[in-house]
Amino acid sequence: MPRLFEPLRLRELILPNRVAVSPMCTYSAGPDGRATDAHLVHLGAFAAGGAGLVILEATAVAPEGRISPTDLGLWDDAQIAPLRRVTDFLHSQGAAAAVQLGHAGRKAGVQPRVAPSPVAFDEEHAPLQELDTDRIRSVVDAFAQAAARADRAGFDAVEVHAAHGYLLHQFLSPLSNHRTDSYGGSFENRVRLVLEVVAAVREVLPTGKPLLVRLSATDWADGGWDLSETVKLSRLLKEVGVDLVDVSSGGLVPNAKIPVGPLYQLPFAQAVKEQVGVAVGTVGIIPGPRKAEEILEGGRADLILLGRPFLRDPYWVVHAADALGVTASWPRPSLRGAPTGSVARESLAAFTERLRNELESV
Repeated sequence: MPRLFEPLRLRELILPNRVAVSPMCTYSAGPDGRATDAHLVHLGAFAAGGAGLVILEATAVAPEGRISPTDLGLWDDAQIAPLRRVTDFLHSQGAAAAVQLGHAGRKAGVQPRVAPSPVAFDEEHAPLQELDTDRIRSVVDAFAQAAARADRAGFDAVEVHAAHGYLLHQFLSPLSNHRTDSYGGSFENRVRLVLEVVAAVREVLPTGKPLLVRLSATDWADGGWDLSETVKLSRLLKEVGVDLVDVSSGGLVPNAKIPVGPLYQLPFAQAVKEQVGVAVGTVGIIPGPRKAEEILEGGRADLILLGRPFLRDPYWVVHAADALGVTASWPRPSLRGAPTGSVARESLAAFTERLRNELESV
């Protein structure tokens, strides 16, 4: 059995394979932050296509924490039922469901914008309000309350978003955090909010439900957050009950020079796995199932997260199974399109073209 199709256990959650849908914003919610039919159809396709874990897009813990006015939210009980409809369907297709909880901070697309320090992301994202200690406590409470709602909405896991230049990442990086109180300056102070949020979320989640954290391993900018600090923080996260670190990078500053290319973020995930001993997920231009299998076989990561490949092909997992010589379950409504016998050695596009030609010749 290829490693890609081996189960992965995180606490009491057992994923059927090592392929996860990376959280991707769809900007499809109404102004009330509620999930719509668009979310059900969009996310449901990934589950029907065989994804082991579907992680919902960045979901705001407060109205002012939205990246855009049409982001999902979990700051209100009225947002639970529409999400429960989504998780119920994901479960019916055999997939696990997670939600990424976040706060956009200075990168918010709504007002008021808040931040650790009055340092705007760019001119379009000014002005800012610097968070005082009381409002920082409110942020911690907002994450905890949203996590409790996520549990009631049927999610199997929660991911705390501390990457891509959003609020928790803003506190981590010296480039955006210029505070002189207990939340700024030293490494210990800059990671304080992330650890408080994680501890608060862990406390409200059932013991058996895993907690994930997404980190940007580097700001790709001089004087910013870097891999060595990511490793140190990951050790602390493991101690307070984090089960998997989802390793990405960038997003804090608009002028970062990022050497984007195949597997460009994999070394960061590998470093966290080797130096911390915590389960890690890797993301970022993973070129196909064979390369994903090599990553897992080499012990460089435990979970493969894919974004754009799923947008191009919601059936990525069953096609990956075919490529690796594994029989995968196709969703019942699509069985007549599943490769079988000689068809399994053809691409789906080639099979469709051949079938069309045969029909035209009859």
